[in-house]
Amino acid sequence: MKKLLAILFAALPLSASAQLFGGMSQDNPDFQLIKLEQFFNYLNGKYVDTLNSSKLVENAIINMLSELDPHSSYSSAEEMKSLNESFSGSFSGIGVEFDVINDTIMVVNTIVGGPSESMGILPGDRIVTIDGKSAIGVSRADVPKLLRGTKGSNVNLEVVRRSSATPLTFKITRDDIPLHTVDAAYMLRPGIGYIKVNRFAQTTMQEFNEAFRKMGAVDALVLDLRGNGGGLMDQAIEMSEFFLPAGSVIVSTEGRKVKSVSYRSRANGTFTHGQVVVLIDSSSASGSEIVAGAIQDWDRGVIIGQPSFGKGLVQQQLPLIDGSAVRITVARYHTPSGRVIQRPFENGDTKSYYLDHLKRTLDSSYIDSLNQNAPVYKTLRTGRKVLGGGGIYPDILVPIDTTHNYAYWNRLIGNSIVNEYINTYLEKHRDYIALNYPNFEIFYNDFHVTPQMLNEINKLGAERNILQEDGDALETLPDVGLYLKALMARKLWGSNEYFRTMNTDDPELQKALDIITNPTLYQAILTKQN
Repeated sequence: MKKLLAILFAALPLSASAQLFGGMSQDNPDFQLIKLEQFFNYLNGKYVDTLNSSKLVENAIINMLSELDPHSSYSSAEEMKSLNESFSGSFSGIGVEFDVINDTIMVVNTIVGGPSESMGILPGDRIVTIDGKSAIGVSRADVPKLLRGTKGSNVNLEVVRRSSATPLTFKITRDDIPLHTVDAAYMLRPGIGYIKVNRFAQTTMQEFNEAFRKMGAVDALVLDLRGNGGGLMDQAIEMSEFFLPAGSVIVSTEGRKVKSVSYRSRANGTFTHGQVVVLIDSSSASGSEIVAGAIQDWDRGVIIGQPSFGKGLVQQQLPLIDGSAVRITVARYHTPSGRVIQRPFENGDTKSYYLDHLKRTLDSSYIDSLNQNAPVYKTLRTGRKVLGGGGIYPDILVPIDTTHNYAYWNRLIGNSIVNEYINTYLEKHRDYIALNYPNFEIFYNDFHVTPQMLNEINKLGAERNILQEDGDALETLPDVGLYLKALMARKLWGSNEYFRTMNTDDPELQKALDIITNPTLYQAILTKQN
């Protein structure tokens, strides 16, 4: 019927067509659809040159979505193939999840164990050149073609990072990209387990349950969701179920055109009584916020870290006839206490939306001002106050340390100096390492990065024209030695050992241990009346 009306409308003189539809409000979506079809018929029938209709329609869809919320999006048929690969299977590439924002490729996440993560690419980095050619304005569909490739081949990237005054350069060797979602699982101390989950994909809870089972008797668990940008909603709900009794509301959704739904635990969870601490940061989003919000609202555990991202919009993926798809926001997430997870935004103003995220991450005074006006909710068991206004605000805030200058270190990493040094060091000392550090436990306890090793990195950097500047001394950075040791551990043993090493001096994790080992403090936090 709509198609027939559009053809009729296009065939009629302007005055007649206006009379035919004169009684229809211009706010009526059917009226605007007919107008759009009429315009497209005029364009194809009258325009002076041959038109690329598919490109015009694609750009129209993208531009319409850009006027809405920050998370509604379009994916071409080729992008859909790449997106599906990111949730199952494997491929060869550099190991990043990306988005194209304001014509710039932004790294959303790095896949642990992948080449980019090993080289020091960070979430939030913007890729501005690829193999010497500008990446500004590159379409979303073309990004995988440029970043993926044959295993062992190289790609040169120039990256803009907010903490660096000048662009960083990276030479990255493509490799098979592991798509596991549990990065590490081990016992921090007898009875205290630790599991780090990097995102929610098809196999997440299968991996999680297996990791938990292998740890043996667990009385307390630290769940690390830092850097976890979300993923499949059903996996986030199932992870929440793991900690909650049957019937507990986990998350609710409400929207203008969809039925409101409350998702509840279908059965008693595997771990409903032991102590729980969840670690979050400013990159914890969507599915991570569902889990953290449910645990916090039910007073099931303590949340530690920085305020989460605040992505609480539900996208429904709808297929288009050519294999492409649109993800349209249809609802909002609410935590069990009723808090809206999505932080405020202005339709079409993506730049301000991400600038707000940066200020929330780095500016504690900005967070304080937001908290003063944030709506207050009460948890469901003890009635303690928790803040709304978007995202999950931790029970224990651990601010980011911004006092150290990492500019020189970033240049060393970005130009492959650190990676080259580690590879050379391990090859040169292979026999010595095998003899003196036959297993990770000995390496973890006895191996130390020496000042001589840092000097050798400085010399290698100078040979590659990466020069140290005032205030850039590596020995002044408290975690550089630990990071080098962790990178070696990864190359020698794997991801689990990398995180065991990095967690040695982790302030959020140390705070979690302090709380878990003091049951009185743990309970006081969960019953605190603000």
